Amino acid sequence: MSVNARERLIVALDLPTVKAAEDMVMRLGDTVSFYKIGYQLAFAGGLPFAAGLIAAGKQVFLDLKLHDIGNTVQKGVEAVAQMGATFLTVHAYPQTMKAAVEGKQGSTLRILGVTVLTSYDDSDLAAAGFDMTVGELVAARAAQARDMGVDGLVCSPEEATNLRGVIAPSMVLVTPGIRPAGSATGDQKRIMTPAKAIQAGADYLVVGRPVVEARDPKAAADQIVGEIEQASA
Repeated sequence: MSVNARERLIVALDLPTVKAAEDMVMRLGDTVSFYKIGYQLAFAGGLPFAAGLIAAGKQVFLDLKLHDIGNTVQKGVEAVAQMGATFLTVHAYPQTMKAAVEGKQGSTLRILGVTVLTSYDDSDLAAAGFDMTVGELVAARAAQARDMGVDGLVCSPEEATNLRGVIAPSMVLVTPGIRPAGSATGDQKRIMTPAKAIQAGADYLVVGRPVVEARDPKAAADQIVGEIEQASA
């Protein structure tokens, strides 16, 4: 892909306050150009903050994982599209994806379908009533997303290679669960290093704690960008 290595790193601002997020963005400076805002920050004033980031020339990934009746999803996506966000997540259920694609029409917003959360494994799916493995469910949802015109998928890095054979060439793969060598895994069950994730076929890497909790976040981000550059060469 033509996107440069720095733009392929998305730092997750999983922080409790806008002030904490502002401080982190200031510390990271030009090292990071793309940020993810999820529930925690969104519900603490993060949406106006996101608009400010966009106005300042940063790219924003709103990880809101929308899933509701079609009309509600469509109207919500229309509102996000007006903000100028780059990515928005929805759960990869057919009705939800269809409504999201309709809602983003005429904008540059790209819809990402969340296949199976990276904190889930086969036993978690069984407990939720699914009679299939994580890999089988991810593949099924990926095919539906492709057929509905969704712009990309959120998947674990270990699934990226297989999904390349399912999705359309224009679709992007965005992978959380990225942990540089030596990092704690936390609550993620399906993880990979930045270099291995790029080699597996990931387009964008979402990294949170290994950057925002690092003693030197800027250095941590630079190291990951370096890994992406080497793996992309």
